[in-house]
Amino acid sequence: MKLLLALLLILVPVGFAAESTKRATHTALSIAGDEFHINGKPTYAGRTWNGHKIQGLLLNARVVQGIFDDRNTNTVARWAYPDTGRWDAERNTREFIAAMPEWRRHGLLAFTLNLQGGSPEGYSKAQPWHNSAFAADGSLRTDYFARLERILNRADELGMVVILGYFYFGQDERLADDTAVVHATDNATKWLLDHGWQNVLVEINNECNVNRYDHAILRPNRVHELIERVQGTRRDGRRLPAGTSYGGGKVPEEKVVRVSDFLLLHGNGVSDPKRIAEMVRQTRAVPGYTPKPILFNEDDHFHFDQPTNNFVAAISEHASWGYFDYRMRGEGFNDGFQSVPVNWGISSDRKQAFFQLLHDITDGGKP
Repeated sequence: MKLLLALLLILVPVGFAAESTKRATHTALSIAGDEFHINGKPTYAGRTWNGHKIQGLLLNARVVQGIFDDRNTNTVARWAYPDTGRWDAERNTREFIAAMPEWRRHGLLAFTLNLQGGSPEGYSKAQPWHNSAFAADGSLRTDYFARLERILNRADELGMVVILGYFYFGQDERLADDTAVVHATDNATKWLLDHGWQNVLVEINNECNVNRYDHAILRPNRVHELIERVQGTRRDGRRLPAGTSYGGGKVPEEKVVRVSDFLLLHGNGVSDPKRIAEMVRQTRAVPGYTPKPILFNEDDHFHFDQPTNNFVAAISEHASWGYFDYRMRGEGFNDGFQSVPVNWGISSDRKQAFFQLLHDITDGGKP
């Protein structure tokens, strides 16, 4: 009996599979060549805009803090809500979920979350806060995954796709070593498959080429191992599509291009829209490339009122584009989508300009 109890205590926290329950799904994502399909039909089916093919794209936003929390008691006060004077992780997720239908009404079909978030300051040299859905050994933290479950369920109901990042530089050191990273990858993947969602793309880590990753397996020379590990995990003949992203202006390298189901680019630091289009063409020229979707899922350049901008440049090459806005106001709620505490509504002129252009391009994402 003691041995059985010990085994249960070890096994249940890893994936808390005993609590996992499958539910009927509404949104099934698939990939056909360089197009995304939802429930067997191309996204934005038949849609063109200013001569550009929109069908098959997955236009998205970076909203990685949907399950954010801070386990560091010395830094958690930084994220206090102005109306209550304290941080509240449950409120953050609750308000995130409440905002999702309005994003969808404007034509947004996907968004990026990350199990280790992103910098709640936008860009940071140091990250003393502790925001990780993984314990040091790679086991899953039940509070984070309970919040994630609610978001994934709502996305499924709304016909939306979640690009789920597993690791983030500055927080990957919360895991003990490469072995713990592998365990975390396996545990998160099995948890997703056990629940049966079919609307998730896995982004192994955010910007794998950033030199701040502590663990070798998360760097460009080896990250393909984790992509293949996710792809090799199956339930009922089903697996999760997987890839990883690179930093602003960087074209993916051959090892990642060969194994990925889709390719993630970032436009940070790219101020000339012509370079955005060039990146897409260069990506398609990498040895080992076969037709597959190309997505920008992070770009902090806007100019949505101009005829040419990074968003338009991406779709001109039939690549999806993702809005990244970390805007901080210095006090109170932050109007961007990354700086905590986040106002998840379409609350600023910049957000309104993005969502209006998105609506114009997609006609609101009508089937």
